[in-house]
Amino acid sequence: MWKAIVYKEWIKTRRYLFAALLLTAGFAGYGLLRLYRAVELMGAGHIWEVMVTRNAVFIDPIKFVPLLAGLLLAVVQFVPEMQRKCLKLTLHLPVPALATLGAMLVFGLAALSVLFGIGVAIVGLGPLPVIARELAGNILCTALPWFLAGMAAYLLGAWVILEPTWRLRAVNILMSLLVLRLFFLGEVPHAYDGFLPLLALFTACTASLSWISVVRFMAGRQD
Repeated sequence: MWKAIVYKEWIKTRRYLFAALLLTAGFAGYGLLRLYRAVELMGAGHIWEVMVTRNAVFIDPIKFVPLLAGLLLAVVQFVPEMQRKCLKLTLHLPVPALATLGAMLVFGLAALSVLFGIGVAIVGLGPLPVIARELAGNILCTALPWFLAGMAAYLLGAWVILEPTWRLRAVNILMSLLVLRLFFLGEVPHAYDGFLPLLALFTACTASLSWISVVRFMAGRQD
């Protein structure tokens, strides 16, 4: 049964995941290309100085890409369940409803982990041939909250989409926007060093919100 659930999610999302992979890798590669081009034009010494004195990281184009990728995965994965009235059938499989929802969310998080892992590898390891390890670490530390925001956007998006009433869905959207703002408060390298573990834990906790929406759906709540 678990294989069937995973296979169903894969069929729904495989084309989107391929497109999201191209988008994430493309923007990460573009940021890396900007860095290499700057080093070629101005010299490594000058770029190092700019990165140290001005906190430049050269990967700004990818800033909101993980957020968009996570949110769109939630849309691709859960909107069909609601529009086609498939969720009710899915939750009545011979598996506990909580376990079914958990399997769907784990699939999405695993897919994003692979997707974002590739992006992190590009922005974290790609600069090493032209800049010092410490400066490459600055780039990576700047990017990590952005990729974590993608995970949060996916979980919060699922929470919003699975909510059966538009009135509460609007409230959930507002709360989600406030939460996601937390991932973009720091604009300099290492701004989240002490806060990132707590932010990751908080992101993991948002997975439970989808269950609230599902409980309301199973109780027959509607506009």
